[in-house]
Amino acid sequence: MNSKYEDLFESLIKAYYDGTFDETVFTLMTAHEVSPQETFKIITSLCGVTVEFDNDYLRNLKKAITYYVVNKRLIEKLQCIDSNCVKDIDNKFPCEKACPFNALTVDNENFIASINEELCLNCGFCTDACTKGKLIDKVELLPILDLIKNNKVVIAIVAPAIIGQFGDNVSMDHLRSAFISMGFTDMVEVAFAADILSIKEAVEFDKHVKGPNDLLITSCCCPMWVGMLRKVYGELIPNLSPSVSPMIAAGRIIKKLNPEAKVVFIGPCLAKKAEAKEPDIKDAIDFVLTFKEVEEIFHTLKINPEELIPIPTKEYPSLGGRSYARTGGVTRAIYDVIKELYPDKAKYFNPIKANGVRECKEVLTKTLNGEVKASFIEGMGCVGGCVGGPRANLPLDKGTENVDNFASSSAIKVPIYSSLLNDILSKLNINSLKDFEDEEKMAMFQRSFK
Repeated sequence: MNSKYEDLFESLIKAYYDGTFDETVFTLMTAHEVSPQETFKIITSLCGVTVEFDNDYLRNLKKAITYYVVNKRLIEKLQCIDSNCVKDIDNKFPCEKACPFNALTVDNENFIASINEELCLNCGFCTDACTKGKLIDKVELLPILDLIKNNKVVIAIVAPAIIGQFGDNVSMDHLRSAFISMGFTDMVEVAFAADILSIKEAVEFDKHVKGPNDLLITSCCCPMWVGMLRKVYGELIPNLSPSVSPMIAAGRIIKKLNPEAKVVFIGPCLAKKAEAKEPDIKDAIDFVLTFKEVEEIFHTLKINPEELIPIPTKEYPSLGGRSYARTGGVTRAIYDVIKELYPDKAKYFNPIKANGVRECKEVLTKTLNGEVKASFIEGMGCVGGCVGGPRANLPLDKGTENVDNFASSSAIKVPIYSSLLNDILSKLNINSLKDFEDEEKMAMFQRSFK
């Protein structure tokens, strides 16, 4: 979210909770700075919906919130480039320069910005670069609040990067209490789904890599990494694991075990909002909130996680699953499983890690050209991995330290020895390693990248 709109976002949250939403929106509309149309577009984006401005705007806005329809487009462009924007030495505006995929271009004569939806991966880099507030990402909070109000079971699933993001002394049990205070039924760590995918991709490595010249590219975690492969480096798709991300896996597991459940993902990544709306996997996640957005919500609702009574739960994710939050975490997790299950194959595990968009492009280009000698490739679009996401609350080094310490403290070191994970797999009718090779049983954890 552009910092220019944080106060406005806070006022909309408070109004929704206090029952003064109508009056607040009316006041904001009458006090518009530029035009009522642009002000309304900002409000609708902060409400997570798309509504055209007309004489019945308030009624249509509330109706859209209640009957939210999935819309893949997450970056809203307001009118045009500000005339005060300054180009850099490369003759590009800040938003243009920030886009790693050249999806955003500017008509220099008319100062009109255009976003190519085919190239845009919804990473949100352009919204952070725009100091004039002309680019804004949608916030799905109000539809989420409506979801909580109208459903019995709404589960918050949190990314592994969350530890420490809301205070040094805030544990997972504190966070669980905070999300329940917000109105969620419960909170679950996505790391448990990462553990399942570590086993799945270890099985795929055994099947796919027969010698030192074979290659498996992981598809876990990062939608920007997957987007690059699908849109630019399609020739490498045959080597790409067909796994869904831990977010999608967690959502599907929860809904399989409780068909009435709704699921909201909490993480540091704007691109996850787009991933949740991909046609082939949109069944898994109902909404996505970022750490920045949750911080604003906690502040507005006066929820201080550290002051809440912790609500404990059993230890269920492993060291590896919790390490997915950082660059190299996926590699480590899958290698640890390979060592346990296929010790003879471990000698062929020769990994390379791409850290950030620039490195991802370099590694994939070199791989296409046959210049990379590796049997396993991991890519993270953000430098440092998810802890370096654009909507994280902490600096990269602090977030990484928190993740490392939390992962190391896990009682479960390798997921195959987790009795609770085995219980979950049993409920999904997955009872052996052979079942991880069964396409029907693995269908909920797979997608087609063709």
